[in-house]
Formats: sequence, C-alpha cells, structure tokens
Amino acid sequence: MTYQPYYIIGKDRPSRWLITCDHAANTVPPCVGGGDLGIAEEDLARHIAYDVGAAGVTRHLSQLLDAPAILSNFSRLVIDPNRGEDDPTLIMRLYDGTVVPANRGVDETERARRLDVCYRPYHDALAEMAARQDHTVIVAMHSYTPQLKGRELRPWHIAVLHDRDSRLATPLIQRLRDEPDLCVGENEPYGGHLDGDSIDRHAVQTGRVNVLIEIRNDLIQTEAQQRDWAERLAPALMETLAKTGL
Repeated sequence: MTYQPYYIIGKDRPSRWLITCDHAANTVPPCVGGGDLGIAEEDLARHIAYDVGAAGVTRHLSQLLDAPAILSNFSRLVIDPNRGEDDPTLIMRLYDGTVVPANRGVDETERARRLDVCYRPYHDALAEMAARQDHTVIVAMHSYTPQLKGRELRPWHIAVLHDRDSRLATPLIQRLRDEPDLCVGENEPYGGHLDGDSIDRHAVQTGRVNVLIEIRNDLIQTEAQQRDWAERLAPALMETLAKTGL
C-alpha cells in the first residue's frame, strides 16, 4: 500500500470553511527509520508526536459545517508541518524531555527527503483546497497538553491564537467567553504566530479569514468528547462569522 501523507474529508463539500489539522497523526512513514523513530510507544502516544484528539474534533466539525477538512498523516516528530521550511525546530531532536534517536543524525539530504515525502505534499494539497473558493475561511485545529514536564498546569479549556490577523479570532474569543463554564485563553499557552507556519502561509499571506483553535487534550480523549467540542464550536464559529460580516 502506497504511503499517503495527508487525508482530505469531504473534498466537494460546498462550505467556505476549510478545517485543517496539521498534527492529526503520529504516523511514522516506512521510509523514515523503517517506521520507527526509536522512541517508546508511550512517547509516540504523547503530545510530542501529534495533537491528541484534534483529528476527531476536526472530523466532526467538518461534518457539522458541511466543510472539507485536510489532515496530516505523519508525526510532527518526523517533520513539523506547522513550521516554515527554514525553521530550526522543523525536525526536533529533543521534545519535552524525550530524545528522538532517529532525528539525531538528520542531515540536509534526509531533511530534504522528509520535506518531499511528507511536508510539501501536505502543503500543496492544503493550498489547493484553500484556493477552491475566493472567500475560504481557514480553521486550524490543534490541541495542547495540560502540563509540560516541570512546568505549571495550564488552566485553559480552549484557546484562540492570533497575531497579524484578528478579524475572526477576537470576536470568537468573546463569543466563547460568554459561555460561563469555559476558561478561554488568548494566545495561550503560547503565541499565535510563527513566520512560515501554516496559518501564515495559507491565510495571512493570502489575506484569507482565519482562526487557530487549541483545545486542552485531556478534554478530547474520547470520540464522545471530540463530538461534544465540535458541537460547541460549530455554532460559535458560524454565529461569529455571520456577525462580523467577513
């Protein structure tokens, strides 16, 4: 079976929304270390390898919005699609206390190979999907760990990240904060922009309306939780977009 670095759900759905999930999978392609990065299975199941639960939220949200979605099919430890090609953290050798043996000796040849096998096909497909309509709105779905090793607990249930384009993000934050049971972060637990990252590349540089959503991953462990969050986000996104008139 031929390796596929991404999946598209609902390619022909008519909605102007496009849901992206850069860190959907912890897959290690056969051509990378024989499918083995040299880390323990429990590490491959952690946030260091992919955004736990984000793919499930993406699938449910795309259905509720009648929108296409594109999901990566390679671990962020193989190569991180949410980084620019020249970013020094594109291929991580150490992440949250875990050394990645298969990345220790990555040279320019191996880096270029991973770009060609995984990273560029994903971004080419994303660019094609984003360009299918003139008024595409990109929703980037991510998740984050409740606590990094040696760091404080992260209290936010959900966060919205933004920097250079806040047209949709700012009113969405307010809409979510109107829900009394939610602790909503803004540019938490980290900032909302990196030069060359997915939103910068496919939305900011092209002028497309966009928002990046992070959900704490202990809240989206099960399919039922993932569906519940999608059912909460879909009306919030639709109402916010309608009110802004974007």
